Order: sequence, then C-alpha cells, then structure tokens
Amino acid sequence: MAMTVHCDIVSAEQQIFSGLVEMVVAAGTEGDLGISYGHAPLLSGLQPGPIRVITQSGEEEVFYISGGYVEVQPHVVTVLADTALRAEDMDEAAALQAKEDAEKSITNRGAEFDYSAAAVQLAEATAQLRTLQAIRKKMGK
Repeated sequence: MAMTVHCDIVSAEQQIFSGLVEMVVAAGTEGDLGISYGHAPLLSGLQPGPIRVITQSGEEEVFYISGGYVEVQPHVVTVLADTALRAEDMDEAAALQAKEDAEKSITNRGAEFDYSAAAVQLAEATAQLRTLQAIRKKMGK
C-alpha cells in the first residue's frame, strides 16, 4: 500500500474534496508541482487550470481551479482557490462562449474597454478548456 497524505481542496464557497491521496499535481506560479507523502513544507501560488489528485485507491480525479494557493505540511496538503469545480460540474459550452466573448472584447475595444477584465476572463475560460481536455485525455476520449 502506498504512503498517503490528507488533501483538502477548498473554494470560497465550499469544500470540493477531502481525503487521503498518493499524489497531488498542480501548476504552481513557479512551475509544475508534484506533491506526495514526505514532501517538504511549502507555500506556493497556483495558476488557473487543472489539479490532478491520485486517490488512495489509485484513481485519478481532476478538478478545475481559478488560481489560488497550495500549502504543504507534513501530513496535509491544502489547496485554497477562489473558484474550484469538479469535472462533472464544468460546462464546456459556457467555457467556449466565455472564451469567444473575451476574444471579441479584446479585438473590438471601445472607449469603455477594460483590458484586465477581458484578459482574466480569457485566461479562466482557456484554463477551464485545458482542464476539460485533460479529463478527456484521462478517459481516452
């Protein structure tokens, strides 16, 4: 049996995941992170995109986060995100529409154009689509 660590994935609204895991894989602001039992204590920012969790039973679960932080302690990994979604709660059509809307906003700038808001919307929609692609790849679709 593999060594495990407790993992919590929490958004501003609710706890998305809590359980024993063999590994957590996420995109940190300074590079990709692979966290397993015995990892050194760490606090890192996270980029928007997928978080992969290998559970105690060996199954892989994929979640989307809009960015946030990961804290690694000797026996606990905590992911704190503004927004976190389970794979089954994601809407690909809405993510594609949000991406198209953001791209149109950036292309057709008006006097009231807010570039930073459009860039954030584009980044989040792209990250959600990357997460959905990672889920499809895992499932072999």
